[in-house]
Amino acid sequence: MAEKLLNDQVVGQIQDVFANLKEPVQVLFFGQEKNCPYCEDTRQLVEEVTEISDKLHLTVYDIDRDSEIAERYHVDKAPGIVLAGRDGDQVLDYGIRYAGIPSGHEFGSLIHDLVNVSRRDSGLSEETRQFLKTLEKPVLLQVFVTPT
Repeated sequence: MAEKLLNDQVVGQIQDVFANLKEPVQVLFFGQEKNCPYCEDTRQLVEEVTEISDKLHLTVYDIDRDSEIAERYHVDKAPGIVLAGRDGDQVLDYGIRYAGIPSGHEFGSLIHDLVNVSRRDSGLSEETRQFLKTLEKPVLLQVFVTPT
């Protein structure tokens, strides 16, 4: 295995945050054998993160070999990550996806999203929740970042 990506200090900080985890979280990683320069590092990162708490569960897929599963979760890029709730054998899909490696500022978002999924609460205000109920068409919200 390659050298650890997360040092002991960072793991300790994440353990403190993960003390707030309530319900199990399923992390689905989608990699690809060819033409995926960040797949190996992304997989290692999610493996290290999910090892920090027994509330986090990781399943690894290949986007090509497991194309039906990738399609079911609307993953069309590798590396891809799906954050979902877990209730026994049932996966509760909240639509949270990462495409590419969540490093830099996105790493904090990944940790925060894991906590929110575990709490089964987005943290949105009641006013925002009521507004979202009035939407009549699906909305696709995407945030793009670059590793530079």
